[in-house]
Amino acid sequence: MPRSQALPPLTTLVAIVALGGLVAAAASTLGGAIPGPMPLFPSDNWWNLGVSTAPIDPSSASSIAFIGSTRTMHPDFGGDVSPGSAQVYGFPYAVVDSTVVLRTVQFQYADESDGVDHATNRSVPFYPIPDEAIIQPHWIEGGDPGTIDLRSSSDRHLLMVDRDHRYLYELYNVFYDGSQWHAGSGAFFDLNANRRRPDGWTSADAAGLAILPGLVRYDEVFGPDEIKHAFRVTVRATNGYVYPASHRAGSTVGALPMGARLRLKASRDISGFSPSMQKIFRAMKRYGLIIADNGSDLYVSGTYDTRWSNDVLNPAFRALTANDFEVIALGYQAARPASPTNLRIVGH
Repeated sequence: MPRSQALPPLTTLVAIVALGGLVAAAASTLGGAIPGPMPLFPSDNWWNLGVSTAPIDPSSASSIAFIGSTRTMHPDFGGDVSPGSAQVYGFPYAVVDSTVVLRTVQFQYADESDGVDHATNRSVPFYPIPDEAIIQPHWIEGGDPGTIDLRSSSDRHLLMVDRDHRYLYELYNVFYDGSQWHAGSGAFFDLNANRRRPDGWTSADAAGLAILPGLVRYDEVFGPDEIKHAFRVTVRATNGYVYPASHRAGSTVGALPMGARLRLKASRDISGFSPSMQKIFRAMKRYGLIIADNGSDLYVSGTYDTRWSNDVLNPAFRALTANDFEVIALGYQAARPASPTNLRIVGH
């Protein structure tokens, strides 16, 4: 079960900051090594489900037409927006150890968030948020530190992996007001198990899914092995949700539901792309892309990493259009799904 620790006084945090990092409250690494085995979650998790032979949905053609058959794909990740800038492309993530103090987060959507005692509707110390995220840039999606309130204009996700327990904590729309963390919603995932959110619940993502397992990661793209999971993708509008999603965020007629899975057509020739791009596109053929949020059409999510080259990513992704994809049978699953676990109690 997730850990529980006493919250240190704010003066302790201030003293740590004043020492200029000479004293560390706990071990936190921005973009650190994610604990194996890989891919994240068990091999039979929905993110890791091979769909190269899955049936095509009867409405695939009309769904692609709704997106726009000539709509091009875009890599929604990269490095710094400009040299020395606080702003970043992609999702940062923090890898922490079991000594990081658990923080209380006040939620806008507390009834669908973890880290809340739903009997009293009170938040409890639950999230291992690195102290660095308070005043240092690059720890939170968008790049600005937690003390800058951008909740009205940015998603501001904060992703954390407890490497000692293989736990994943994800927060949406965070802000630190000087003494307290705030967020729109928050979710906990045990990477050792398959557990969907309760039906109707969101997560830190609109669809109710985990974010980190669906990101394009630099270490996978340039590592020795094939990528063995689906990718997170957004579209401009959605209509309800299907397995493995648990939450709706739209009811636009003709749009795909949250949880729908796109697959790069087997007939699409990818031999002309660089080896790294071929690896990404092979994963799109084998595992597909899962619609997880409303946003720009065919924006594929990945990690913030200064080693990405937009000169390679952008033209390669732009060469793919919606017409190169098909929609597999909505709600497709190769085996009986894991039973939803109602997380109405703080512990897991």
